[in-house]
Amino acid sequence: MVALRLSPLALSRSRFALSPLAETLGAVLALSRPHPAAWFADWHARRLPAFDAALAADPFAAGLLGLLGATTWLPRSVAIPPPNGLRTTLAEELAAVRAVPDAVFRAELELSRAHPHPRYAANHRRHRDLAWLTGRDWGPRTADLLHALWSAHLAPEWPRRRAHLERDIAHRAGLLATRGWPGALDQMSRHSSWEGPDVIRFGHRPGPDRVIGAAGLLLVPVSLATGTWLCEGPAGHYAQVYPARGAAPAHAADGPGHALARLLGAGRATLLDALRQPATSTELAARLGQSLGTVGGHLAVLRESGLVVGTRIGRRVVYRRTERGELLVADGEGTPTG
Repeated sequence: MVALRLSPLALSRSRFALSPLAETLGAVLALSRPHPAAWFADWHARRLPAFDAALAADPFAAGLLGLLGATTWLPRSVAIPPPNGLRTTLAEELAAVRAVPDAVFRAELELSRAHPHPRYAANHRRHRDLAWLTGRDWGPRTADLLHALWSAHLAPEWPRRRAHLERDIAHRAGLLATRGWPGALDQMSRHSSWEGPDVIRFGHRPGPDRVIGAAGLLLVPVSLATGTWLCEGPAGHYAQVYPARGAAPAHAADGPGHALARLLGAGRATLLDALRQPATSTELAARLGQSLGTVGGHLAVLRESGLVVGTRIGRRVVYRRTERGELLVADGEGTPTG
């Protein structure tokens, strides 16, 4: 199991990022493997027929995506660290895929072929050879394929998925501020662990340990994956992809308790209850059917009371409940209302 060893500067320069390419790879893994996780089984069932039809029409697509779903070693020609942090676009990432020379591309696929996944390799009959790798310009062909998959399966949902990923980042940024990196990385994956002051273990990927230098480590959430993978770029740039918390924004079932509403007022209690999942003021206004001014006023009071805090992510400010806010809501929900 690979260990990521962080240099003294690495922790201070590590940060979160977003990657449409990683989200696309997560979709590929989800659709290429049987028995999807329960929380995206409906999405899987809706998308699988079109995905299978695309593979049946293109031997290159069938071979490449089948191999990606049947290996424990995602090739570095597609597992690329996002180049622009939270503002990374798919076009930027696919430009790097297009630039991979054929010799490098094939060498990476040979490594993937040499590391079959113990659970999924049997479902990919052609993982033992690369007979489907014909012609040339495999980097550009792969970039075109990934762009087509993005357009077909993810682009219409990206605004909602991006908001979900930003909420995960806001949650972990809050943990980082209060508990440090061990707290922020806790439970990113059931296979991850923090060992000592400067060593992280992620998953069961084989290979040598990596030393994370002054560039720091990028941490990239994705919404469809259930595992983690490491992205390696030039000059010691690394990104660790991990599954975001939950599958979709949670919906409050019953609203705030009566006691909490009497204490805070109905409007502020409803907003605090709605922050079961971190959200921006715009998202809260849309969810609650209130004006931005009303939501902003409630948030200001809740911030001054130490019940919520805002974290800036790019151009957005994502609000979440503080520990005090969590305790108050928990107490309110546990108070008898009859």
